[in-house]
Amino acid sequence: MSKPLEGSGRKAPRVVVSLATYNEAENIAPLVEGIRGYAPDAAVLVIDDNSPDGTGRIADELAGRLKDVSVIHRSGKLGLGTATLEAITYAIENDFDYLLNMDADFSHPPRFIPAILAGMADHDVMIGSRYVAGGGVEGGFNLKRKFMSTGINLYARTFLGLRTRDNSGAFRCYRVSKLAEIDMAKVKSRGYSFQEEILFWCKQVGCRFGETPILFENRRAGMSKINSREAVAAIWIIFRLGLGRLLGRV
Repeated sequence: MSKPLEGSGRKAPRVVVSLATYNEAENIAPLVEGIRGYAPDAAVLVIDDNSPDGTGRIADELAGRLKDVSVIHRSGKLGLGTATLEAITYAIENDFDYLLNMDADFSHPPRFIPAILAGMADHDVMIGSRYVAGGGVEGGFNLKRKFMSTGINLYARTFLGLRTRDNSGAFRCYRVSKLAEIDMAKVKSRGYSFQEEILFWCKQVGCRFGETPILFENRRAGMSKINSREAVAAIWIIFRLGLGRLLGRV
């Protein structure tokens, strides 16, 4: 999968793109095709939570006919955080250099993958950011989603000491060797608050952070899985981590 970098004599970093899926049957095949269009040498890992719509079966079909596509089947809807933890374990155990995570609903357009990967030359975590110059949201958020998104980002920066602008988005790339330094048993988030929490632990092991602009687009098919309960859980977990940071307990 890796090939020498032109004129460098070094191999290109081994990249795995992780996709956590639940009822993404209409999106998964064209998304994998899109990823391969912009990162032809990247492996793809689908982590499916026993989707009733047959997403897992479609992913298996893709794995059967495409090189370097793998599928992890889970027993049910176990949470975005645990799916990403599975992807981290997979990346570490299989000696990948970079783990690039993205949503499986096309809200994270594959065309931004090259810029995210390019930023890894000087960083350990590169975030596809809606909140830096050039980034944004297609059509804008409605008032409720804008309040939730901007509020949770400000909250995370305040309590967790993060300087990055977009801490709640999942479109990002990690240096796997730095992830391996984190004690994943300390990670408490099982849902969407994982995005903020893992950045906190990356900061604790000295990761260098970067952001590159992306346009967050509306999902092409299926239904959004964000809910108010997840937002409340995120607020509580971030508060506990922030309190622990202030008291010197983490």
